[in-house]
Amino acid sequence: MKRVEVRERLRQLIDAWEPGELLPSERTLSEQLGVSRPTLRAAIEDLARDGLLERSQGRGTFTSRRKISQELTPRTADDFGVPSPEGDWSSHVEIFRTEPAGARLGKRMHVSPSTEVLYVARVRIVDDEPMGIEHIRIPADLVPGIAPADFESGSLYRLLSMRYEVVATDAVQTTEPTVTDEHEAELLSVPTYSPALLFERTTRDANRRVIEHTRSIYRGDRYRITTHLRFDRNSG
Repeated sequence: MKRVEVRERLRQLIDAWEPGELLPSERTLSEQLGVSRPTLRAAIEDLARDGLLERSQGRGTFTSRRKISQELTPRTADDFGVPSPEGDWSSHVEIFRTEPAGARLGKRMHVSPSTEVLYVARVRIVDDEPMGIEHIRIPADLVPGIAPADFESGSLYRLLSMRYEVVATDAVQTTEPTVTDEHEAELLSVPTYSPALLFERTTRDANRRVIEHTRSIYRGDRYRITTHLRFDRNSG
């Protein structure tokens, strides 16, 4: 049996297995498929590169865990711009402090470099596994009395609206591929230089005031974005 045939047989088996399931040993699979172990190993490597399998040294080979999907289609004011993603989400706050915006951030937020901003760095956790790191900046005078616990659960936009009457109306967000540095990899429990998604978002209220700037790193192996598109007869 050729390598491509083995790969397709394995794909069929993967479809029947659960996400994150441990594969049988190479010996068992090679006997089951009637192929040599080198051919089987090459097919497994192909499927690992395709993201269907995950290899863990000392533990074995697993079917890929399901990706956490988040839609970027606003539905209500409460989940503005960030509809609730799949899974049970929480956060762990790593940094919580007030500091001057500085020249670069001040330009992005349209405030003077000396303006005090609240800086919060938090690890986003889904189903007890780290998924992303968010670096949030908010003008400090908008959120007097806010505490680290306020960033550990619930919607930030709902909190701003209900407690501070600061209502997010629109945002510009960019997404690009990146890799994790050593510190990010440690927080996300992935190898250094793992594929990741970099998001940058600037959010405004109805008066065009910038109320938030966030830079986020999310795991490329577990997180994906779904966008709904609409077309008309003039669409390119």
